[in-house]
Parts: sequence; C-alpha cells; structure tokens
Amino acid sequence: MNTQFKKGALSLCVLTILSRRDCYGYELVQIISGNIEVAEGTIYPLLRRLSAEGYLEAYFIESAGGPPRKYYRLTENGQRYRDKLASEWKGFTEGVSRILEAPANENSKGEMKP
Repeated sequence: MNTQFKKGALSLCVLTILSRRDCYGYELVQIISGNIEVAEGTIYPLLRRLSAEGYLEAYFIESAGGPPRKYYRLTENGQRYRDKLASEWKGFTEGVSRILEAPANENSKGEMKP
C-alpha cells in the first residue's frame, strides 16, 4: 500500500482504537497490522507524537510474563481530535469515491464534460 495513504490514516486508526479501549503499543501494532500492512517501528513514534501533543496519556500495568506494559488512553483533547480527523476522512474518502466512480463523461461534480 502507498506509504502516503498510510501516513494520513494511521493517526486516525490509533485514535479510533484507543477511543474504544486502552491498549499497549504492541497490541496496537497487532490490531492495525491485521488490517493495514504496517511496520512495528511506525507505530511507536506516532504514539510518542500523539502523547506529546496531549492526545494520549500513558500508564504502566504489571505484566505476568515480563516487564510492565505501557498502556495508552485517549484524552478529552484526543477524542475531539479523533472526531475532527474522522469527519475530515469521511469527506475526503467520499470525494475520492465520487471521482473514482464517476462515469467517464462526467466531471467530479457530476456535471457533463464539454
């Protein structure tokens, strides 16, 4: 998949998953990579950036089989940002779909070409 497509969508994916439940980093990687081809090394810098911007907060939970796991949860600002991104994504993908599905003799607004 085109890396530019992924780059634009990964923040929305991470924020959406965390709007449903708290997750640790590797768990997010597994969920996302089950749907989108993504390298593990792509998610961790994104988590750091979203945390630094105040959209996520992190906390640790002891793990039975190893060191404590760092979990992430969405902040109120993160929820607002997720909602904004989701709205923008919906409008963007609907517009792209209209263009892709338009008959050859129509332009993107559904008007007949000259």
